[in-house]
Amino acid sequence: MTPALDFAFEIRAHLAPALHVGHGDGETLEFTPITGGTVTGPRLTGTVLPGGGDWSSTRGAVCQLDARYLLRAEDGAVIDIVNRGYYRLGPDCPEQHEDDGLRVSEVGVYYRTAPVFRTDAPAHRWLAETVFVGLARPEDEERTVAIRMYALR
Repeated sequence: MTPALDFAFEIRAHLAPALHVGHGDGETLEFTPITGGTVTGPRLTGTVLPGGGDWSSTRGAVCQLDARYLLRAEDGAVIDIVNRGYYRLGPDCPEQHEDDGLRVSEVGVYYRTAPVFRTDAPAHRWLAETVFVGLARPEDEERTVAIRMYALR
């Protein structure tokens, strides 16, 4: 059986300006605070709570992402998310992808994540028991990143 992905929800995280942390051997480390946002979709609705952030480590043309933040579901449940992934540019990157007419990635940009969720809320336990893939895109005019979350079937 070939794996399939089902759209679950989209996270739109609002970002503060990145903070330079340091340089390593050919590497730059930055922290980008997450100031809030929204969660909308057929499987989850809520908000992104302020206070989390993304530690990004750039080495050459590849940026490794390691974000941690909290979501509050519409019913009040708090959900922890650790979202790791990669951002890179290049001619070998996937073609532009659309989902129901919405652009979820761009030509020449690889921006993918592998989120893991934790919660003890019974209504949202499925998040902690499902493998997800995130297709991300920046929306610079709003200092926002949008991540379409797909559940692996």
